[in-house]
Order: sequence, then C-alpha cells, then structure tokens
Amino acid sequence: MDRRSEEILERFSRSWTETEIFYTNLVDNYPGWDRLIPVYIFIQKLKKTGGDKSFRLGTSIHWLIISRSVEPTLRPDQKYIRIDAMDKSFVVSLRDGTKMYREYTIKDLDDERLTGLLQTLKSTLID
Repeated sequence: MDRRSEEILERFSRSWTETEIFYTNLVDNYPGWDRLIPVYIFIQKLKKTGGDKSFRLGTSIHWLIISRSVEPTLRPDQKYIRIDAMDKSFVVSLRDGTKMYREYTIKDLDDERLTGLLQTLKSTLID
C-alpha cells in the first residue's frame, strides 16, 4: 500500500475513534442522550464490516456525519450522509453543502435505505 493510502486509512480510523469517544461521553455522562445509543451501536457494527476503511466520521451535537473526505472539514461540493437521532426514529439524508439528494425517516439503523445511501456514498471518490 502506498503512503498516501496509508495516511487516508489512518485519518479515517482516527475519526472513528474520536467519534466513538464522543458518543460514549455523551451517553455515559449526560442524561437524556440515550437516543444516541443506537447510533453508537451502528458505528460499532459498521466498523466491524470495514466501514472505518471506507468512510470518515464526524459529529455535531445532534448529527453523525459519514463522508469520504480526507479532511475533517467538508467542502461545499462533498457528499455526506447525515444521521439525526430523534426520540423514536432517525432522519437520514444524503447531501452536500448546497443540496439534499435523498432523505428518509427510518425506525432503526438496519434499514435498507440507509444501506443504500452508504453504498451510494462509497461509490464516490475519496477526496
């Protein structure tokens, strides 16, 4: 594997570690964030299937962001998936800085529509 590929995989992996720590901290230390437990479990499942080698993770307080960006900050033209945990559902969308391409409200994160969004995102270039 060339040095550039190794660096990309390292950055992706680091983003997963940081995101897991972020979610663990929220769920363990702040009451009312239990709705993020399924997101944390989803991250762990996706990692077991190699997601940490294909995607970068990022967070805001309310959203999980999944991208193919090498850098932590997304450019306006970079596509990403946003997962927003609601009380009893999740809003998942494929978007970039200016457009929303698809959006679904799903009951759990094993939904085939989310799987389809991940496959669509995976088919975009890492940049």
